[in-house]
Amino acid sequence: QVQLVESGGGSVQAGGSLRLSCAASPLTIKGSCMAWFRQTPGKERERVATMWPGGDPIDYADSVKGRFTISQASAKNTVYLQMNSLQPDDTAMYYCAALFWPFAGGSCSPAGVEYTDWGQGTQVTVSS
Repeated sequence: QVQLVESGGGSVQAGGSLRLSCAASPLTIKGSCMAWFRQTPGKERERVATMWPGGDPIDYADSVKGRFTISQASAKNTVYLQMNSLQPDDTAMYYCAALFWPFAGGSCSPAGVEYTDWGQGTQVTVSS
């Protein structure tokens, strides 16, 4: 069974930074689409960053472009989300998700792609 364990959430003031981590087992991130999502109560879940197998290509939601960076450490089988210039609107529960590439239908990014494995989430709270 795939396990994704997020860490690194917390509370920061506007303008601050956080780095989220997602440790995956036994799934190999090299062979999977990896993504970060976020959700707040009453709002639709938003995919903020997507990484294709092997780390390329990468894409971001417009709301975080230029502020968030998704990366990986293959040796640790871990994906990161570096979040800079955080704003109160970034407050949400952040989830790591994975989709084994053979099940992705040829793409990691379209809105209709259903990620099959999810972490438990880590809360990010940004105060003004």
